[in-house]
Amino acid sequence: MTSLTSLARALAVRDETAQRLTTVRHTHVADRPLVLIPLALAGEANAPLAALAGDDPAAPRLLIVPQPRNRDQRFAFAAALGRLLVSYVDGFARHQEEQRGRRRSTDAPQLVVPNPGGVEFVRLFGRSTRLRRTYGEYAVDRVVPTLGKWLTFFAERAEHPGSALMLALTGELGAHWATGQSAVEDANLAALMAWIDPPAGRSPFEAALDAEDPERWPPAGPATDPVFDKAQLEPAINRYARSGGAPAARAALEAVLESQLAPTWRLMWRGLELLRALPAGSRVESRWAEDRDAYTDYVHHLAGDNPVPQPRRDGAVAAARRLARLERAQAQYDAQRALDDPLVMAEYRLSGEAFAGEVVAAEPDRVDASGARRRLRPHVTVRTRDGLRLGTGVSVQSPARPAQKAEILALTPTADGLEVLLELTGGMGRSLQAPAGSVPARGEWVTYSTLTDAYQPAGQFPPAAETPWTHGGPPASPQPTEEDAVEAWS
Repeated sequence: MTSLTSLARALAVRDETAQRLTTVRHTHVADRPLVLIPLALAGEANAPLAALAGDDPAAPRLLIVPQPRNRDQRFAFAAALGRLLVSYVDGFARHQEEQRGRRRSTDAPQLVVPNPGGVEFVRLFGRSTRLRRTYGEYAVDRVVPTLGKWLTFFAERAEHPGSALMLALTGELGAHWATGQSAVEDANLAALMAWIDPPAGRSPFEAALDAEDPERWPPAGPATDPVFDKAQLEPAINRYARSGGAPAARAALEAVLESQLAPTWRLMWRGLELLRALPAGSRVESRWAEDRDAYTDYVHHLAGDNPVPQPRRDGAVAAARRLARLERAQAQYDAQRALDDPLVMAEYRLSGEAFAGEVVAAEPDRVDASGARRRLRPHVTVRTRDGLRLGTGVSVQSPARPAQKAEILALTPTADGLEVLLELTGGMGRSLQAPAGSVPARGEWVTYSTLTDAYQPAGQFPPAAETPWTHGGPPASPQPTEEDAVEAWS
């Protein structure tokens, strides 16, 4: 937890209202997301029990597994979920545009789950279905492995910093609002929404207390409430089993499960409304364009001749490349959030990696004639009260003028802070006279930091065939076998 988040939580308690942690929204919210609320059977690893899913708030689709330990029923559930999700996903591939010499989908699917537990369910369910065979013994419906591949794709994009193809709603809401409760309590969607959007006439404290009642606000999954399991779920499953699958017993079981999922369904769509109402950060659209590229590439991959499914485990080189890619993405995402948002940038000001202040002197037309040719190199002096930890010679950048770089030339202590002398380069055209507005003017309030979202080149890794012996040597060529889909918990 950062210093400003701690302060915001204290203010939320004092003022009895959630506090904004950002000035803008830092994630894309689709016009037509697919909301998925999964439930799993307690005591069984990744055994699906039910799911409420759909892209229309008024028309959720309930899918259940009447006997979660029954393999055939579990894969019937997977097939039903697969038909729903694959139909939704494929719909976005029909409309494409030309961008920088390549085709890209004009929009992309967005999968929204209640919490990180939902992301983990998707990841594991994708692993257990993507390598299933559609022929021979224990064959499954053809849509099941396709479902598994897409679930794996979404789960991996959920790990990619800044990606919005799959969102855990508690994480997104918690990144934009601070509540007066702990981070553990914020993991409860009902309690989190109680602070952000309490019912009329109820304080956040009262609403959050209501959210602790599992009868009023059941858990958002994938785990269910133990009292519900004992008092309602187990008897309903047993009645269904004794009836031999009678329609009335199935309808009763569906009603029991829907009672657990419907409150979360309403909270999910209300939470998405609150996020959508926030103004989007300037770099959100560019990150969504990267998501659309990733989606388009995966559609082409699946449409190729005999697409090879992702292996159960990455080799050493593939894992290293993926880790490096995620680290670069995290650094870029952190920088973009700060450059888009003064409240996020304030954290870097507290740590001394950024500073803000008033321009007290400016030489916009200063020319450097010391080299072979004359160059426009304006100087500006910024007076700041921030505790700067940067030294002379460091390159910094202003969010207001991203194409312009500045170098710290001198730091002069003052009675109430520090004066920072900067030399500017770039963003001023090619002439020896700076266009109006391209150089900060005297009296202007400016912010500078070391943060940049510029492209960072990928690291150098050997080909997989040259994996050193210290990392297991070259991996063997993948040879599909019947054991590929077997998991310790499946």
